[in-house]
Amino acid sequence: MSLPLKEAAMDTALAVIDMQNDFVLPDAPLRVAGAEASVPVIRALLDTARKRGWHVFHVIREHLPDGSDVEAFRMPMYGAGQGACVSGAPGASIVSALTPLPGEKIIRKRRFSAFFHTEFDLVLRRLGVRTLVLAGTQYPNCVRGTAVDGMSLDYRVIVVTDACSAQSEEIAAANIRDMRNMSIACVPLSDLDAALAADPAGTRDDGEAARA
Repeated sequence: MSLPLKEAAMDTALAVIDMQNDFVLPDAPLRVAGAEASVPVIRALLDTARKRGWHVFHVIREHLPDGSDVEAFRMPMYGAGQGACVSGAPGASIVSALTPLPGEKIIRKRRFSAFFHTEFDLVLRRLGVRTLVLAGTQYPNCVRGTAVDGMSLDYRVIVVTDACSAQSEEIAAANIRDMRNMSIACVPLSDLDAALAADPAGTRDDGEAARA
């Protein structure tokens, strides 16, 4: 039986993924086309999480200036002085509308998934988190990587579809469809409460076109 939302608050966490200047701003080196438009929805989701007392995590990329800790395919960017999300540089900062509040946790990663070689799973388990709500950018890489790893680690994962983004609506829809078929709940913010209250079993999609 599902817990009431108030009682479930302390076992729920929101993770906002990669909403950094280098991915969001119009002139960003790795700009994701849909990221800036998602900021108001993410802010509304953040406000909800804060009001309800959920654990809030901001998951970000940070890299060494020489790129020695990035994926191999991205190293040439850093050699040419075009590296993104360099630690301490303005591009690595979270966009101003989503600035973390005191006490909200920052998870620094160097690959797509928030779980890969980070303390994320350890901290979630220490806090007693069982439901992980995801927002951010972008769908085929960091959102999907984190969602699949979270599901594999037995968290109940809910992806808020209009709080996430990709380079196109087609890419977003394809990834939503795939995640639903892995029994990862994908719902717009307007349906989040229903998803939280629902039985986590039986969320497999029937193969119809996913809603972005």
